[in-house]
Amino acid sequence: MTDKFDVIVVGAGPAGYVAAIRCAQLGLNTACVDDWKDPEGKPSLGGTCLNVGCIPSKALLDSSEKVAQASHDFAAHGISVGKVSVDVPKMIARKDEIVGNLTKGIAGLFKANKITSLHGRGKLLKDKQVEVSDGKQSKIYSAENIILAVGSIPIAIPVAVVDNEVILDNAGALDIKSVPGKLGVIGAGVIGLELGSVWIRLGSKVTILEALDSFLPLVDQQLAREAQRTFTKGQGLEIKLGARVTASKATKKSVKVSYTDQHGDHTETFDKLIVAVGRRANTEDIADADAGLKLDQQGRIEVDDLCRTAIAGVYAIGDAVKGPMLAHKGSEEGVAVAEMIAGQHAHINHATVPWVIYTHPEIAWVGVTEEQAKAESINYKTGFFPFAANGRSLAMDEKGGRVKIIADADTDRILGVHILGPNASELIAEAVLAMEYSASTE
Repeated sequence: MTDKFDVIVVGAGPAGYVAAIRCAQLGLNTACVDDWKDPEGKPSLGGTCLNVGCIPSKALLDSSEKVAQASHDFAAHGISVGKVSVDVPKMIARKDEIVGNLTKGIAGLFKANKITSLHGRGKLLKDKQVEVSDGKQSKIYSAENIILAVGSIPIAIPVAVVDNEVILDNAGALDIKSVPGKLGVIGAGVIGLELGSVWIRLGSKVTILEALDSFLPLVDQQLAREAQRTFTKGQGLEIKLGARVTASKATKKSVKVSYTDQHGDHTETFDKLIVAVGRRANTEDIADADAGLKLDQQGRIEVDDLCRTAIAGVYAIGDAVKGPMLAHKGSEEGVAVAEMIAGQHAHINHATVPWVIYTHPEIAWVGVTEEQAKAESINYKTGFFPFAANGRSLAMDEKGGRVKIIADADTDRILGVHILGPNASELIAEAVLAMEYSASTE
């Protein structure tokens, strides 16, 4: 095996493996370094997203939504079923099978594109070298270009230390073998809402504790308020805003959580507690001090608008750099960087990166919110259309939600699109395409 490559990619998540494949497609001799292992200790490509994030969570969201439909919605369609039973281990096994098939698929793509897969943790050294360590031995490789796609890790909080027995992170929450009677979730962001949705559909009583006073601050607040009403009054999620967790005490079977809000101090006991307070860049010990890599105050790798670091020939993409921690954003950056290295023109438009929350109803948006438009003193106008007036939605028995469009009042150019409702995750792609071509509302 050669020690010298055209490109070394560190990390095989959605940013890294896509970058590696595109580099190889463009004729570059490419290696990809990754240290992820599956539960059996075997190398498993795909990063957090594929192994313990996006993909397994969507598998459980789909399974749990089918349970909810069978339990509550079929009768309106003239379909009668007996009492619905839930086999959680079978759901988990299905989820694991999907993950396994997809990770094998990436390995197959690496082989087909002649990418050298190096298992171990990669560390950037000076002079564009990468040290790969597997815990037993290490070896140094070099490349003309290096792409750092090291991803992110869950933020840990001292008041709720994860043991993945009773207090769980996102990985542990995707591997619960039975339905908890009472489930607590710290954090009402994307991960907290999606995981909370899974388990309330399967029968848990779910309480979400959110330290912020506002619900989903990144979402247009008109839609966020409607979503909150749907989740609480319509689905039974208990969402407590302004609730700051101060302590937790776990036993083998439960955890007592202390929190404070505007009404005072409280305690509540849960069978399981999920910590979902966000993620941070996985950049600890990613580079030698003399390598020249610069990090910002949040621990992210500093890059310019074309993902170039302070070191010539070294790029960084995905969750480890500025911008939203979204798989498709990292993949887009990976393609762009690969094409830049190959001498092609690259295009990255972070203004049209869409967001999706896979609750029911789904929430999806791209561009500015009305709150942002006001803060930036933009002369804007808005338009709405409720799903209650849409024939397709009514045929699906989906009466809630709406589409909201924000446009420049002078030019009519679309500035933002916000969707709460059925298939929002798919509909938002139309809005992204329209905004990429500077479309008007007309």
